[in-house]
Amino acid sequence: MSAESTASRGAQIRQRFRTWRGDRPFWAGLFTMLGGVPIAYLPYGDMRLGNVTLAMATTAGAGALIIGVLLITLGLTMWFQPIVRVFAGVAAIILALVSLPVSNFGGLVIGFLFSLIGGAMSASWAPAPPIEETSGAEHDGQPEAAGETEAVVATGVPEQREGEQQMTETTIDANGGRNSAG
Repeated sequence: MSAESTASRGAQIRQRFRTWRGDRPFWAGLFTMLGGVPIAYLPYGDMRLGNVTLAMATTAGAGALIIGVLLITLGLTMWFQPIVRVFAGVAAIILALVSLPVSNFGGLVIGFLFSLIGGAMSASWAPAPPIEETSGAEHDGQPEAAGETEAVVATGVPEQREGEQQMTETTIDANGGRNSAG
């Protein structure tokens, strides 16, 4: 195996990952999953500062664990099922808001902010428009014949009819724009 083949293979993998990442709300899913981790972990985690142990255990630990796992699941859903991105984004925003009272201020506000931003990014993400591939020779942007530009202008602007007013039932009843109230 030569160095050139492994370098080109790495470039192909990186290009495939960029294409995969561009077809879905990648960053929204990542932020949502990163927000779910502190929300799920902090109610059960212990911090040791020297000989002092700080326990963050709360009575709503199970609720925080469920919210964190759901946020991680929604982040994975954003990655692997981008068609439901709006639902996943709205659900992530709602779960982030619910995590404030349930899970130590939403995972010490870190998880709340990550989940809120990820949900908003997912709800607002739209796929890129498809790239049109031209078959055959490339077009230089200039019209091939004079009739081509006339057809574009004719279809782009409708003709104006002067002096002709179309009468409908509402214009007849309107009495020239003046309506009576009674």
